[in-house]
Amino acid sequence: MSTPRFESIEAYLASVDATKAKTLRSIIDLILTEFPQLEAKIAWNVPTIHYKGKYVVGLAAYKQHLTFSPWSLFVMEDFKDRLKRFVVLKNCFHLPVEWDVDRELLKDLTRARLAEL
Repeated sequence: MSTPRFESIEAYLASVDATKAKTLRSIIDLILTEFPQLEAKIAWNVPTIHYKGKYVVGLAAYKQHLTFSPWSLFVMEDFKDRLKRFVVLKNCFHLPVEWDVDRELLKDLTRARLAEL
């Protein structure tokens, strides 16, 4: 069985349960409100946030968690102390499905990725 191809953020969010969709929507809305120069769209069949065609943030929903990727190994390394409470992989970290969004962390991660670009 293949994964459906999503044409929009809304289609992606409609495909996941309401709790995951709410958390992802909160993250996307926060970043786009704080950084109005950014654009959200589907890339790699998941929600991504871009700046002038370059990846800034990638998000995805899985069975037991969500992921957040700043698309940078350097940003991940710079934030390793602040990410200790999460499951951290090489290029992303897991978020709880019902995450109380850490606004400052997300803004700082986004700022760091933008500075890198």
